Amino acid sequence: MRSLQVTAPDGTPIRAWSAGRGTPVLLCNGLGASPSAWPALVSEDSGFQVVGWDHRGLGASRRPRDPGAVQVEDHVGDARAVLDAFGLPAVTVVGWSLGVNVAFELALEDPGRVDGVLAVAGVPGGSFSSLFGPFGVPRRLRAPVGRLSSRLLPVVGPLLPVLTRGLQPWQTVLAPAVAGRSTAEAARLQALAAVVGEFARHDWGWFRHLAVAVADHAPLDLSPLSCPVTFLAGRYDTLVDVADVRAAAAAVPGARYREFAATHFLPLEAPRAMLDEVRRLTATRALRV
Repeated sequence: MRSLQVTAPDGTPIRAWSAGRGTPVLLCNGLGASPSAWPALVSEDSGFQVVGWDHRGLGASRRPRDPGAVQVEDHVGDARAVLDAFGLPAVTVVGWSLGVNVAFELALEDPGRVDGVLAVAGVPGGSFSSLFGPFGVPRRLRAPVGRLSSRLLPVVGPLLPVLTRGLQPWQTVLAPAVAGRSTAEAARLQALAAVVGEFARHDWGWFRHLAVAVADHAPLDLSPLSCPVTFLAGRYDTLVDVADVRAAAAAVPGARYREFAATHFLPLEAPRAMLDEVRRLTATRALRV
C-alpha cells in the first residue's frame, strides 16, 4: 500500500492511499475506519486498484481551518482530490456506513466520474433517522436520540480497547450472527477486534463532530442516477435499519439488493462476498457500456 498527501479544495492536507492494481475503485470508508477493514478488497491479488483517504482530522489527515468544513460535500471534495492525485477519471465507488452518504453525493454531483455504486450497511442520507430501528425506537425519535447518544462517544470510544482484548466479548455482542460458524469465520471476528482497537485511537471529541455533521446529511433523491447500484445490508445491524436499506434499493430502478446474516461490520464478516459484489458491479457496468 502506498500513500501520499493531497490538498483538498479548501486547502486541507489529506492523506490518500492506494492498494493493489487493476480496475479502479474508490473506497468511501466508514467514518474513521482504516483500509484493513476491507481485507479482501485491498489485497494485492483482488484485481482492483483501490484508493481512499483518511477523513478530515482523523488518521494522518489534518483538520480543516474551518471546523465547520466537515459536511458530506467537503468529504466529496476530498474524494475528488484523491481521484485527481491518482489520475483516475472514473471509478466504481464503494461506500460503507456513513461513507454511503459520500458515495451517493459524489455520484449525483459528478456522475461522469462514477461507474457504479456499492452501498454497504448505509442509507443515502438521513442516517440518524435510521438508527436504533432494531431496538424499537419510533422513527420520529431516532434523530434526536442519535444526537443525544453521540454525546457519549468521547466517553465510550476510549473504552473500545477493553472490548477487543479477546474474542469472547465479540462473541457475546455478535452472537446472533456467529452461531455455528467455523474456526476460520471466528478468526474474522479477531480481525474485527483488531480493526476496532485501531479505530479506538481516534480523538473522540473530533470524531463526534464529524459523525454528527455527516449523519445530519439530508436524504438524497437517487432517481437521477444512471449507473449500476447495489445495496448490501446486515440483518443484525443495530446502526442502520435494514428496512431503510431495502427501501432505498427499491427506490432505485434496477438496483440490486442483498441481505446477509451479519451485523454492521459486513466488510470484515463477509470479505469475499464484498469482493464478489464489487466484481459483479464492475462486470454489470462493462456489459452496459
